[in-house]
Formats: sequence, C-alpha cells, structure tokens
Amino acid sequence: MRSKGVLALVFLGALTAYYVYSPIPNNIEERWKLMLTDSFFKSLSQMAELSERMGLWDYMKVMMFITIAEGVVPVSDERVQVSDENFDGVEVIVYQPTQQEESGELRRAIIYLHGGGWCLGSSRMGPYDLLARHMVTELNAVIISVEYRLAPAYHFPAQFEDVYRVVKYLLRVDVLKSYYINPERIAVSGDSAGGNLAAAVAQQLQKDPEQHVQLKAQALIYPVLQALDLNTPSYQQNQHMPILPRTLMVRFWSEYFTSDKSFLRAMMANRHNNHESAALLKFVNWSSYLPDSYRQTYNYSAPPVVTGKSPVHPVGPHHLLADPRASPLLVPDTALRLLPKAYVLTCEYDVLRDDGLMYVTRLRNAGVDVTHEHYPGGFHGALMFITWPTDFDIGHRMVDNFVSWLKRNL
Repeated sequence: MRSKGVLALVFLGALTAYYVYSPIPNNIEERWKLMLTDSFFKSLSQMAELSERMGLWDYMKVMMFITIAEGVVPVSDERVQVSDENFDGVEVIVYQPTQQEESGELRRAIIYLHGGGWCLGSSRMGPYDLLARHMVTELNAVIISVEYRLAPAYHFPAQFEDVYRVVKYLLRVDVLKSYYINPERIAVSGDSAGGNLAAAVAQQLQKDPEQHVQLKAQALIYPVLQALDLNTPSYQQNQHMPILPRTLMVRFWSEYFTSDKSFLRAMMANRHNNHESAALLKFVNWSSYLPDSYRQTYNYSAPPVVTGKSPVHPVGPHHLLADPRASPLLVPDTALRLLPKAYVLTCEYDVLRDDGLMYVTRLRNAGVDVTHEHYPGGFHGALMFITWPTDFDIGHRMVDNFVSWLKRNL
C-alpha cells in the first residue's frame, strides 16, 4: 500500500514537472513565472487536442477559454469614455478622452487590432482594455479596437475585410470630424495576428485610388507576416518556446485558411507551397533579408514545391498562400515605398522573430522610415502580460516604449 502511495507521488511529481518545466533560456526575465504561465497554456492545448480527437469540441473552441477567462466589460471612467459602436457592419469599441482639450486641438487616432492567431482573442480582454485606456490618457487619442470575425467559423479573408471596412469608415471626413480626429495623425497597430492585419491594411490603402486620407504610421508588435516558409531560423530555434510553439503557430495559419486537416499536415511538414506561391519565395528568403547575427548556424534551404494533385481544392488554401493580404511580406519593393513610417517590435524567443526582421530589412531597403525595437530576452505575447496574475516587467516596458514611440511619431 505504501509502495503504491510512493508510486503515485512519483507519477504526480513527474506529471507536474512535465507541465511546469520548459527549457527556457537563462536570459529570459522571470523564468519561473513564465514556466508556470506556460504550464497552463500547455495543459489547455493538450485538453483541446484530446477533445478534438474524441469528437467533442474542436481545438480552437477549447482554446477560446483563454479569451473568455480574460474577458472584461469595458466601461467609461472619469478619464476615458467607452462605447460599443458599429463601423460599416463591424463591431468596434471606441475609447476616447472624457473631456475635449480646452485648446480645441484635434486628437490622434489609433485603430488597434488584437492578436490571437485570427482564431482567438478579443478587444474585450483585460490587457487590451488596459492598453487602450493607457493610450487614450497618454496620447489624448481616440482608440478604435476592432472585434473582427474569427476562424474557424470564418476563414480568410473575412478578418482582413472586417478590419479594412473599419479603417475605410473611420477615414471618412464626416466620421473624423465627429470624433475630433486630426486626419494627419492616424495610425494602425496590432500585435501578432493583429500586426499581420495592420500591415496588410496599410498596404491595401496605398493601392486605393479613392482613398484621400492616409495613415501616418503603422505599429507592428511581433507581427506574423508570411506563410510560405515555416522553417526560418526563428521557427527552428524557438519551436518549443512557451506561449507560441511552432505547432500552435502552424495550426493558426492552417485554421486561418481552412479546416481541412490535410493542409495542416502539409504546413507542419513545410511542404505546402505550390508553383504560384513558390514564385514569391524570393520575398521571404531569409538568407537575403536576415542580419548575419540572426542566421547563426542555420543554412537556407528553399521550401519544397508540391507538384501533382493538391491535397485541397485548387481555389482553396494553396491559392490563398500567395495573397499579400494574408502574407504582407509577399509584395514587391515598389508596393512598399509609399508606406507610412513603421514601428516594428520583435522578440528573440519568438517563432515570428524573423518575419519581423525580414520586414524591417525590406521596408528600409524601400526607403521607409522604420524604428525597430528588439527585445533580446523577449518572448511572444509579452505585451499581453500586464495584468495580475501574469504581469511581467517586460510587458510593461513594451507598452511604455510602444506608447512613447507613438507620442513622438504620431
């Protein structure tokens, strides 16, 4: 009986160690707090996989628990007026100063797009609500936080289309006047998948001949920018890092495009490119666009091109891989030259690090004014960790530096 108790204790200890311990580099701050935080994500992910295999709830439906758990009801306070509104059929939350400046000066405006791999997340999560309020008070700005549709219920390009409609609606002269917004001080910003949408919207606006009011700035926080090569050095180096391991990021990409599991398997193997997308691999060739210090000992090998019968319908995901609205890195240099000034935040321990680094290089080569802020001890999602019990010092520094850049450049 006693031996059974000892065995149970050993098993429990081993199980706890498996879920809590992660091989986290020493220069990541508050490592044990990150290990404990990641143990929750890891447990939830495995529950989601089990649920899907048993035919209960699909993976993303279980993972939505994170969004629900961090949900808040944004309400007005003495400094910030909050309202739920509808911009051209899309739900948004508008945060603005309670009082107009006595000088009558028009306000800045930031359209903010939440992260979550196009499948999770909400403007109504506590960290996003806190960030919006902070930007209102620090910048005397109007913040439009967008509740775009999510996959897998809605696949690409639904998310992009929602965001683009919101931006176009806000940039109407009558709407800008109603919110006392200066038409020359408007930015789009987002983190992770939100950074992807922000970059894509900034590009699309430049192509619109009927769009007279343009963005002054784009702020991209550890953005995801390409789906062609899911084996860059950062994908390899950080494949098992907390919060966003490679398997989860690949699943996000797959779900963004389709619910077909054959496409997920192809993406996991990095064997999902066809001849159409292969012609654009030159734009994500990390051997050309990554600084030497980030290439390390990795050798570039172009992703294989699948020939023959596609595992999915020819107008499905393989066709969408080449769409720059999904992968903003795929546009030629001529499409980058007229883009607004940019702020790009990257983290060393993030599978998406190289997406951001390559975009910085390409934007600078095209003559765009770029501020690149790299966090050597940073990890994906850190900007969200600014509320108890998962508040990290690095998250607060990211917010402060991001808002300071907006204050100087918007």
